[in-house]
Amino acid sequence: MNKQVILAAAGIITVIVLFTFGRTSEPRKPASAPAQEKTAKSFDIQQFISDSKKNLTASQAIYLTSLENNISRGDVNAQQVTAYNNIAAFWKDSARLFEPYAFYISKSAKLDNSEKNLTFAAQLFLNNLRAEQDEAKLAWQTDEAIGLFEKAIALNPDDADLRIGLGSCYVFGKGRSGDPQQTMKGIQELLGVVRKDSNNMKAQMVLGVGGYVSGQYDKAIGRLQKVVTQQPDNLEAIAFLADAYAAKGEKEEAIKWYTISKRLANNPHYTKEVDERIKMLQR
Repeated sequence: MNKQVILAAAGIITVIVLFTFGRTSEPRKPASAPAQEKTAKSFDIQQFISDSKKNLTASQAIYLTSLENNISRGDVNAQQVTAYNNIAAFWKDSARLFEPYAFYISKSAKLDNSEKNLTFAAQLFLNNLRAEQDEAKLAWQTDEAIGLFEKAIALNPDDADLRIGLGSCYVFGKGRSGDPQQTMKGIQELLGVVRKDSNNMKAQMVLGVGGYVSGQYDKAIGRLQKVVTQQPDNLEAIAFLADAYAAKGEKEEAIKWYTISKRLANNPHYTKEVDERIKMLQR
């Protein structure tokens, strides 16, 4: 495999996964062409919940059943929203499983249909999907997040953060399928934000990532340079900037930004990973 390709796949996994989610995964190659057709995997949340129930203790199962019974007993939206939230809390606090927790938070938010709760649920999925490596779960989480952001935007069309969130779903979610057209959907959403406010660093950051993921390295570098100028301690932006330079073959710049990222991260595991990339660049 080409050295540049290996080095170019680091930022999203190393920074987001290591520092946001605390686990590491194999890096992905940025997409530069539509992915080959393949049988799409699907994630059945209801089946997942059913299977997960088999691992509950007897007392947990009894308690969960009582919570589920409250859904059918609720004769008004508010009661059903409360029931969904209680079930979500069970899966989060007692069973410690993200997927059922997020599923019921989503059901609650859709039923409540308030911008606040829709945004919370959408962001919950977005934060998790950025590190998701299971393709079926990634597709499910991305679709859920997109649907939730779209419902929130319908309530508040002018909210820039909601637009950034929706665009991010395509960049970090659907764009990772290898289809640049999906990444471009996100980029177009984000461009709408920066046209109104070029100093919106959230949008510029995700646009930089989008450029990197779609193989538009010059555009990625321009966006990410703008972010690190405004936010010199933004580790994620710096790591992606290093990767973009590495992918473009500008080794000295890549090493410079990798070295800065190591200093900011101050983490032995991260330093080891980045040192390996620097060695590959120096070969």
